[in-house]
Amino acid sequence: MSNYAESLSHLDSYISARVPVIAMRTIEQQRALRLLRESATQSRRSSMPFWIYTRATGLRDLRTNAAVQDDRSLTGAMEFAAAQFGSRANATVVFVDPDQLDSDNPVTRHFAELARLADSNMGSMVLITDTPIWSGLQRLGMSLKLDLPDSDEMYGILSGFLGDHHGHIPIEWTEEDARSAAEFLSGVTEAECVNLMATVAAKGSIRKEDVRGLAQAKDRIFSDLTGLERVQLRQDDYTIGGLAGLRTWLRRKEQMISKDLRNTALRPPRGVLLVGVPGCGKSLSAKAIAQEWALPLYRLDMASIHGKYLGESEGRFREALAMADRVAPCILWIDEIEKGLAGRDDMSGVPQRIIGQFLYWLQESQSRAFVVATANDIRSLPPELLRKGRFDELFFVDLPDAQDRKEIIGIYYRRYLQGEPDTDQLDRLVDLSEGFAGSDIEAALRDVGEQALISGGVAELKDSYIMDTFAQVRPLSVVHPEQIEEIRAWGRERAVPAGRGAVTPAPGDGGRTRRIVFMDE
Repeated sequence: MSNYAESLSHLDSYISARVPVIAMRTIEQQRALRLLRESATQSRRSSMPFWIYTRATGLRDLRTNAAVQDDRSLTGAMEFAAAQFGSRANATVVFVDPDQLDSDNPVTRHFAELARLADSNMGSMVLITDTPIWSGLQRLGMSLKLDLPDSDEMYGILSGFLGDHHGHIPIEWTEEDARSAAEFLSGVTEAECVNLMATVAAKGSIRKEDVRGLAQAKDRIFSDLTGLERVQLRQDDYTIGGLAGLRTWLRRKEQMISKDLRNTALRPPRGVLLVGVPGCGKSLSAKAIAQEWALPLYRLDMASIHGKYLGESEGRFREALAMADRVAPCILWIDEIEKGLAGRDDMSGVPQRIIGQFLYWLQESQSRAFVVATANDIRSLPPELLRKGRFDELFFVDLPDAQDRKEIIGIYYRRYLQGEPDTDQLDRLVDLSEGFAGSDIEAALRDVGEQALISGGVAELKDSYIMDTFAQVRPLSVVHPEQIEEIRAWGRERAVPAGRGAVTPAPGDGGRTRRIVFMDE
């Protein structure tokens, strides 16, 4: 049963039971009014009067839309309702988005009096609003929440739109494409869905690639997202080096993002947790995945979540996750997640409650928000976050081996020096960069690029300058070898390698394995 059909069933039962107050919460007024008209026009209710009040049109007959009185004020409509409830049975009056329903005030108390009057003569009052209703009024009746269209209802909306345009413009979509599009549009209103499809159709055709394009188009609907920062991606800006194990795993997950999972026990991919050595590209992986999957990227800023008032942090975090569900499909990037979830011994209990909210969302959310979380300080991560089933996988990001360093050097050499290193030079740079993270290699070649620009071109640089620049770098594996070794020892035992497998050791590493994930920025 779709959300619309379920809501219609509840509304029918409330009207039949002559519940004095029916509070309908929704942000889609037109959809709610269609629901009401469908219920009111049933043949068994032909003798029951229905009126509707809106600020723009005043009081009108719900079925015929004929004006009832010239007074368009809320007070006039409430006086009319009082007269009807007092003089006849089975009267129903609908009020659309009246003001000040969320607190104890003269308006809500007036509505409460109307509800008691309606109850005495089998009347019903329907309040359509997108805000909470004062509890004193709410307790006099029943509530009904009309949620956004689910995937089945969205599929019906899309099918109707495609049917209206069939024969007028070329349409390449199959039923499977329409089902995928319905999943992608989860979280938007019916009107927003129609507007998005109209924008697609305005191009003169509806192509296969428009299914994935809806994710980007949907992203433009939302602005000022609570706790979420939209990260803009540039075309061809994130080249992946190394990362063989993770890349293979991601290719399988990408297919699941757009699959129709309705008739399976499967759920959309939840995400990946990347832990490992700082500077090896964990954060850039989120950008690369969003670029490759052609999905919008949002960064969950944990710093903006925390507030100073009791319950403020938890509320902001809950809103951010709810918004992530709405904008899905998307990539949700949580950088250095351990900083936002730290403080397990905090006496306020805030970190523990935030962890609880996050774990529940990871476990229960059915949205197509793919989480890419990164962590450097593994010891700060709560153990329950690492349990299988929270994230789809936990990958360890290690220092690059010789083969990956060669690929990384080539990427940044082309970026900053607009050329290719010769074979001998490349081999020497690979040797000199032993123990470097990807960020160390980038920093060295950026310095070389700056000097080349000052000197008039790379041809003017002495080969020894490039070698000296690399030789002067002191990577974190040399500056803090104990810290790096601790991270690597943890990752080798507890996480899946993001790279190919065993590689050459870092300086002083005692022959242990090395693995890498690297994203070109």
